[in-house]
Amino acid sequence: MTPALLVATLGGVGRLRPGPGTWGSAIVLPALWLGPWACLGLAALCLVAGWWAAGEVLHDGAEDPGWFVADEGAGMLLALAALPAATLPGALAAFALFRLLDIAKPWPISWFDRQPGAFGVMLDDVVAGAIAGAALLAFFHFFPGGLS
Repeated sequence: MTPALLVATLGGVGRLRPGPGTWGSAIVLPALWLGPWACLGLAALCLVAGWWAAGEVLHDGAEDPGWFVADEGAGMLLALAALPAATLPGALAAFALFRLLDIAKPWPISWFDRQPGAFGVMLDDVVAGAIAGAALLAFFHFFPGGLS
């Protein structure tokens, strides 16, 4: 497997069935226990590396294939970065909210999803992760200690 395919599939996780996007999101969950700043840093790394990998393994204008899950990793890490504490209920809430947004693709996620190339492949999930993170931050603002 080439380095670009290793990045694109998050070490091969994107080849798991069923639901490679769900597996790609789940594989980064342990990063929650590294803390919010580590999750942000890892999200940035996934974004940059995934953008590069998309350029290497996808043809110009190619749609987002199911096995390409670096974008799910980046988005999920953004959602995790919003959690104030590493708790299982918080991780499950972030996971469920991110996957819901990633699958349903409400606006503006749907707009990014329709864009060609690496831009569309990567940024729809990054935006989904940012929206999930913002929703979690709002939740914890109004319900401090929630999901403990």
